[in-house]
Amino acid sequence: MMAKTEFVTDVRMDHCSLRVIELAPGDKREFETGEAEVLVLPLAGSCQVSCDGRTFEVHGRTGVFDRVTDFAYVPRDARVTIAGVGRFALPAARCDRRLPVRYGPAEDVPVELRGAGQASRQVNNFCTPEAFEADKLIACEVLTPGGNWSSYPPHKHDEDRPGESVLEEIYYFEISDDRGMAYQRVYGTADRPIDILAEVRTGDTVLIPHGWHGPSMAVPGYDLYYLNVMAGPSAERAWLICDDPAHTWVRGTWTTQPVDPRLPMTSA
Repeated sequence: MMAKTEFVTDVRMDHCSLRVIELAPGDKREFETGEAEVLVLPLAGSCQVSCDGRTFEVHGRTGVFDRVTDFAYVPRDARVTIAGVGRFALPAARCDRRLPVRYGPAEDVPVELRGAGQASRQVNNFCTPEAFEADKLIACEVLTPGGNWSSYPPHKHDEDRPGESVLEEIYYFEISDDRGMAYQRVYGTADRPIDILAEVRTGDTVLIPHGWHGPSMAVPGYDLYYLNVMAGPSAERAWLICDDPAHTWVRGTWTTQPVDPRLPMTSA
């Protein structure tokens, strides 16, 4: 499934969701989290986030290719106010526990360089299980230099078995230039078919309920950013993936290739 937006996104799956809001000078947005935990993640701009009697200054960034950003976590069953200027992602997941409202400093975000050669990319693990406590929500950012392929080898996380967890996933995309585009591939199995090859531009989303996903293809000349939002029904918050057996051999080639020298693409 693919949804096209103009920087205003509202996509929902059974376990996870994503909204993207834009605020002009003097604007503020108030909302109830309901049964979902939510992050306030600046894509471009800065804001104040108020919840449960606390207010955080979220310094943000000029854009997703500028730097790693700070963010705020707000719990389920809360009223939230966001005041500022810019574009903000609100990844969310239905959850059971009500955790405290918190601030996530940019300097605490683990930055990983993954893959090698033309499969090199940067992963900002700001809300992965090892990096930040949440009840169900898993989220990270991936930056891919133009001409590279990421989310590769193709992988899936739709079965509850050793080494794999069940997670829905949303991809939200931005491109380094308004003229640019990228491509996203999703395909399924004989038992659970799905078949997507989508051209994506800034503001587009691709929803992945199941199946192999990847590669995410950054065309030459245009760098690619995507935000991954994941959640599932399991009691354990774990991000466990299974490669497509036809392509997992590619990982073995990375030991003889250097990481793309254009990485890391952003400052910490």
